[in-house]
Amino acid sequence: MNYQAPINELRFALQVHGKLPEILALPASDGLDADTVDAVLEEAARFAEQVLAPTNRTGDLHGAKLTNGKVETHPDLVNAYHEYRDAGWAGLRAPAEYGGQGLPAVVSAACEEMWCAANLSLSLLPMLTIGAIEALFNHADDEQKQVYLPKMCEGAWSGTMNLTEPGAGTDLAQVAVKAVPKDNGAYAISGQKIFITWGAQEITENIVHLVLARLPDAPPGVQGISMFIVPKYLVNADGSLGARNPVSVVGLEHKLGIHASPTCVMQFDEAEGYLIGRAGKGLAYMFTMMKHARLGVGIEGHAVAERAYQNALAYAQERVQSRELGSDSQEPVSIIHHPDVRRMLLVQKATLAAQRALYMQAASAIDLVHGLEDPVVRKQAERVLDYLIPIVKAWNTDNGVLLTNLAMQVYGGMGYVEETGVSQYVRDVRITPIYEGTNGVQALDLIGRKTAANGGAVPLALLAEGKEIAQTLAAAAPDLAASLLQAIAAAEQSVADIVAQMGEQPALAAAASNAYLQQMACTLGAIALARGWLAAADALAGRTDAPLGEAFYRAQQHTAQVYFAYVLPQVHTFAAQVHSGGEALLAVPFEAY
Repeated sequence: MNYQAPINELRFALQVHGKLPEILALPASDGLDADTVDAVLEEAARFAEQVLAPTNRTGDLHGAKLTNGKVETHPDLVNAYHEYRDAGWAGLRAPAEYGGQGLPAVVSAACEEMWCAANLSLSLLPMLTIGAIEALFNHADDEQKQVYLPKMCEGAWSGTMNLTEPGAGTDLAQVAVKAVPKDNGAYAISGQKIFITWGAQEITENIVHLVLARLPDAPPGVQGISMFIVPKYLVNADGSLGARNPVSVVGLEHKLGIHASPTCVMQFDEAEGYLIGRAGKGLAYMFTMMKHARLGVGIEGHAVAERAYQNALAYAQERVQSRELGSDSQEPVSIIHHPDVRRMLLVQKATLAAQRALYMQAASAIDLVHGLEDPVVRKQAERVLDYLIPIVKAWNTDNGVLLTNLAMQVYGGMGYVEETGVSQYVRDVRITPIYEGTNGVQALDLIGRKTAANGGAVPLALLAEGKEIAQTLAAAAPDLAASLLQAIAAAEQSVADIVAQMGEQPALAAAASNAYLQQMACTLGAIALARGWLAAADALAGRTDAPLGEAFYRAQQHTAQVYFAYVLPQVHTFAAQVHSGGEALLAVPFEAY
């Protein structure tokens, strides 16, 4: 089946979790209203379904190829990107002063879900470009912004991030690419970068590489890393394209999935580059881009799982096999009647709802950070954003793999056959837990900078909000409220455990870091679905507008109940691992492995 954008789920999530009314009230949203946002969603859904989604299988079958130093992309994908650019989607949340539309991040995030679900490989090209735009907008000088941002916001030029090297993976302190000053004030960039997504292509007129490199006198470690603009084509004073910069692609990685997205080995041979901001601040500048990229990757993992779920649901409704358990009839029924198939489908649906809620919360926090005038409230929103980013990146992508595999399992043997399509989703989504800092790195970030560094204040504040929601929920759904309060109590204890472990034995906290991230994500997902349950109850009781219909709101409550029954109980296992599991792990000598 073709992709169908979950437009009503997105509308609901924007209102309940994305704080859309609050975002629209910000000065930065002046002139934007709910009707316009809805029109944007409708058109984005149409574009995803009709233009992008049909190219997904084509891109898988006819992946990127390197021929005579140039990357070839199937014409269907080239045309789809050109339609994307011409329709103005490339500048959706790009700054208005440079030709973008400046829409809120939370609205853009909803559109990004649809585009990632429609064609993950192709969606990576504009996702990296908007990240590069963010980095340049925040850290480049005015002249650099005027040269590069208008074309990038238009989608005529694309952007990349060049971090990883053959000898420097996650440990960016080992970056060795050199930047030597030139007489004209620029720098000669030399060295090699690997795993550069869309590092080379012929779709856009120019590619603006953001490259981490070292000056000759740079100190060792991350303090010696600077960031440079290294364009594929140099830009003349009048804005036209000039000479070809000596930046080349010397190889494409042969990957498990996302075949249409070229993952490049890039060679810089004294290529001309331009320093961004201050020397030695490159890693800090790159984190501006990486923060948005990590949110984007979390959306990717979620989006592919959403499309896989849609396919599994359609198959379960059509595939007839075996009689219904407990029925007097001997006639075979569609497999959705079988309890274990229903379990697999509803676990997917419930987890997807929680994931969507969390990425919406993170995206809305971006808007609040940029739009709030009160510095104290703005700082609170920034702390929440920083806490949610590793959770959204890691939990959504870990689940992306698990849920997509569940979708394949619904198909049975047919899921293992390429022609049914679900196997592509399994292959494509597997990259997302690795992208933009592996999920182990996200978990370490969560226990350190995002939890222990502030004594657990941020997660405890989020859990306190959850307790207020549980107290409201208790009047209408006491069993759900009791389960939520138990999960919150376990999470509060885990926060205390992590803070103590980081102070006394950091390796113990590191051993528990994945369990802590999974527990907190699962708990925050439950809090979000409880909030959704209450919003649905208000709509059903007529206390608020109910434009999505009674069946939709009842489905939201059913989804929350499944989550509480089948997903939330995992938190108690994770809590046990956080509390004492690390001791058993660290006690095993290496020779016993």
